[in-house]
Amino acid sequence: MNRKTVFRNVLLVAVVLMVIYAFSYFGNDTRGFKTVDTSVAISQIDAKNVTSAQIDDREQQVRLWLKEGNDATGGQTQILAKYPESASQQIFQDIEGAGLEKFNTTVTTQSWLTSILLFVLPMIILFGIFFFVMNRMQGGGGRGGVMGFGKSKAKQLSKDMPKTTFADVAGADEAVEELYEIKDFLQNPTRYQALGAKIPRGVLLYGPPGTGKTLLARAVAGEAGVPFFTISGSDFVEMFVGVGASRVRDMFEQAKQNSPCIIFVDEIDAVGRQRGAGLGGGHDEREQTLNQLLVEMDGFGDRTGIILIAATNRPDILDPALLRPGRFDRQIPVGAPDLAGRRAILRVHSQGKPIDPNADLEGLAKRTVGMSGADLANVINEAALLTARENGTVITEAALEESVDRVVGGPRRKSRIISEHEKKITAYHEGGHTLAAWAMPDIEPVYKVTILARGRTGGHAMTVPEDDKGLMTRSEMIARLVMAMGGRAAEELVFHEPTTGASSDIDMATKIARAMVTEYGMSAKLGAVRYGQEGGDPFLGRSMGVQSDYSHEIAREIDEEVRNLIEAAHTEAWAILSEYRDALDLIASELLERETLTRKDLEKILAGVEKRPRITAFNDFGGRTPSDRPPVKTPRELAIERGETWPEPAPAPVLVKSGAPAASSIGGSNGYAQPNAPQQQPAAPQQPAPAPGTPDYGAPAGWSAPGWPPRENETQAYPGQQTGGYQGTPNQGAPNQAQPAPGQYGQPAPGQYSQPAPGQYSQPAPGQYGQPQSHPGEQAYGQQNPGQQQNPGQQYQGQPQYPTQHYTGQQGQPSYPVQYPDGGPFADPNRGNAGGNTGVEGQDQWLAPESDPNAASSDDGPSTMRWDGPDGSR
Repeated sequence: MNRKTVFRNVLLVAVVLMVIYAFSYFGNDTRGFKTVDTSVAISQIDAKNVTSAQIDDREQQVRLWLKEGNDATGGQTQILAKYPESASQQIFQDIEGAGLEKFNTTVTTQSWLTSILLFVLPMIILFGIFFFVMNRMQGGGGRGGVMGFGKSKAKQLSKDMPKTTFADVAGADEAVEELYEIKDFLQNPTRYQALGAKIPRGVLLYGPPGTGKTLLARAVAGEAGVPFFTISGSDFVEMFVGVGASRVRDMFEQAKQNSPCIIFVDEIDAVGRQRGAGLGGGHDEREQTLNQLLVEMDGFGDRTGIILIAATNRPDILDPALLRPGRFDRQIPVGAPDLAGRRAILRVHSQGKPIDPNADLEGLAKRTVGMSGADLANVINEAALLTARENGTVITEAALEESVDRVVGGPRRKSRIISEHEKKITAYHEGGHTLAAWAMPDIEPVYKVTILARGRTGGHAMTVPEDDKGLMTRSEMIARLVMAMGGRAAEELVFHEPTTGASSDIDMATKIARAMVTEYGMSAKLGAVRYGQEGGDPFLGRSMGVQSDYSHEIAREIDEEVRNLIEAAHTEAWAILSEYRDALDLIASELLERETLTRKDLEKILAGVEKRPRITAFNDFGGRTPSDRPPVKTPRELAIERGETWPEPAPAPVLVKSGAPAASSIGGSNGYAQPNAPQQQPAAPQQPAPAPGTPDYGAPAGWSAPGWPPRENETQAYPGQQTGGYQGTPNQGAPNQAQPAPGQYGQPAPGQYSQPAPGQYSQPAPGQYGQPQSHPGEQAYGQQNPGQQQNPGQQYQGQPQYPTQHYTGQQGQPSYPVQYPDGGPFADPNRGNAGGNTGVEGQDQWLAPESDPNAASSDDGPSTMRWDGPDGSR
């Protein structure tokens, strides 16, 4: 309700009140008469002080005009008195006997109009109250008045609203490019129509929360130049059955009247869920709404010039009919930003804020892996709030660092008092995580370790990946297991018994190990087989619970493999802490004194700690012997090897809004230019022809393998590969003109690495590799190649990644490490202790990012990997 409506309502009420008052004032003919007691009126009549009288029998009152006023009448000469109905005869006789000059008796009767008004007016008031209440319940009734609950609640954005443009969007370049094309089509359709191109009818933006889907829609609204309607998916669902379908029809009718236009439906999963969901199989009123939406999007009716943009973070629960081409022609993933995207987002949100010039925003972007745009905006805002709380004028590096910790782990619990012994346990626990991670070769470096209590944790050790990665090897996952068990191993080594503080570490280690065995096929005993299919929520169109597709014997073997992996990691962590016990004590003492240690501090403390050799490579190939031939080198590696300068990749085309300069005020990384303009491409590096001699396959120095290096005239044939080597005799006089033979310098020989057969390694089908599935019952969000899935324990909210039902392994075995010959279960998973650790639920929690597979982090914050120390809250 705007100000005009409020003012109009107040003015209407004031006018009605004034009319009622005027009617009551001017319609009263007793003005000027003073009401007195009946006894006073009778005494005036008896005293012959009355000149005239008027009896109003219906109102049972008498009006007297006096000769003169007195004290009894207050000096008034016109008085009015009431009398009971039984005394009306006596009053008449007294006035008649008083010898008045004149008197009159009036008997008023009610007119038919007054009678009707007295009967109808209460009903009008009651109906008015009823309609007012209904109007309030329906949120104003929308279009069509009070009974217009079947009308659409879509709001058309007005021109006076603040505009968001593509220049305000950072970290989602691909999504901006796709949406910019739609905006350009609406403004310049001739260029596309000349090529026979048709504008996409629908665009679905999907991705985890906080990645900027609604921001992109607002940018389209600010740039489109056509009517833009916005509505929420929940606006279609009301208390009355059939309202949703009616509102869908009315919304598209509005859109047709304003064509061309754009409709944005936020959180479309509220109305677009799969039909037939639930356990009872009963009728769901939302299915009518979805059916009507499907018909309006692509049915017999004409919807030319109407583009539907929808946003959701649950694309896997949408109905397949809604996702097909013709309805949502484009499905654009909006994921967590990479390093360049985080850098640009931080620049956007730091505009207008007094950031200290010495603050390292580049370093902040590197250590916030997995954070979404909303998280980064919250980091900058928290830093500003902390600065204001301390009466500062400039946002410093310390404020930014504290804000990251607050977003990831929660605020500090300054009032929490812990004993010296518990503090010492926490210091050794976090020191065990830190030392185990520092000594492992395949894990990100430790960025910070602290024993300060935050949120639900008593401390944490945080690792930050140096680069964004999408793959994780078996060795890296094993290194994470070793780091997870480092805290418990430190407690056992120093205090001779574990505590409940390692419960979350055990939980996360179990998830990693189980994922290695059941999802990633990293067990030689069980093979590259996926065990267990997550059915999902039955109320989202999924089957109920976990479908067990393996036998009890396989379940027992899975438990044994998981236990062996965790026990071997426990053993490795124990060995590291035992070897570098002095370093562990030094870390604990420094933490007790300073409470927080950074990477620079750890580099000094752990200078004598050497990286342990990799526990094992994945050599469990059975009868398949891996090749000793190294992989080919990338063009960049070849250029560096030749001493040439390799150019950095050219930045993506930058889009800017119409009339804006190509470079933005923050460096041009978040503005967007015309994508159709010719862009300057970097020149390819000039590579000299190779000289004759032994082919260089890029083997590292000191490489040794059977048959290496190959002799000059010896060729080796692989199945489907022709023999390589120089064709003919090389020209010794012109070595620079020699041509490389097929298969040399990493180039495939004819028949080698040939094109895949039809259907083999083909383009992903709809719903594959991150696109929403079009088959019911199959998860589609984040679907990737094996090894490209999310880090164990990292899943989107409401989408469990690991089976929630499994067989319980044997417990009660000793939890202390057992020495394994020949590398233990990491080298051969068939060997190892079958005993398991029995952990008591504690307070330590694993914090894992939601979208980045590089770093383990916490559910409480999407940044980096944290191993949190004991605390008494969980």
